Amino acid sequence: MKHTLLIAVACWIALAPAHAAEGVITYKSLAPDVAFDLARSGLEQCRNDGYQVAVVVTDRFGVPLVELRDRYAPAAALDIAKGKAWTAVTFSRNTSDFVKAMKDGTISAGLAGVPGVTPLAGGVIIEAGGSLLGAVGVAGAPGGEKDEVCAKAGLAAVQNKLEF
Repeated sequence: MKHTLLIAVACWIALAPAHAAEGVITYKSLAPDVAFDLARSGLEQCRNDGYQVAVVVTDRFGVPLVELRDRYAPAAALDIAKGKAWTAVTFSRNTSDFVKAMKDGTISAGLAGVPGVTPLAGGVIIEAGGSLLGAVGVAGAPGGEKDEVCAKAGLAAVQNKLEF
């Protein structure tokens, strides 16, 4: 009986941390300094290409960490960039792929009507080590494909800081 009680107590103690861990979620997060470097590099790429744009970097939940707008970028570019980043992180895919999937019927075109969805190229997800960290959205260049080039350039500039 004494040994049975000791075994029962030992099992209870051993299992207690496992039950506690079920109530806690751990995830990787994009550091604000890295988000700023990413946004700045994306903005610089667009400047070098001759475009005035806005760049928004969000966390994994679509909440902005950094918002930059070049002085001659249209005022609406900031909201569009934010929408592109939010759309990318919400659907875990670059917005150019999102638009393509809507056109080929892989995903419902009705998603374009969901509040906040911005189905335009220029939103790129930020991933590292198998984790979704956030997204970057760029708006203001003449065409989403040019916005996407700048977003990807920003991401490439900080890629070495994202590997873990």
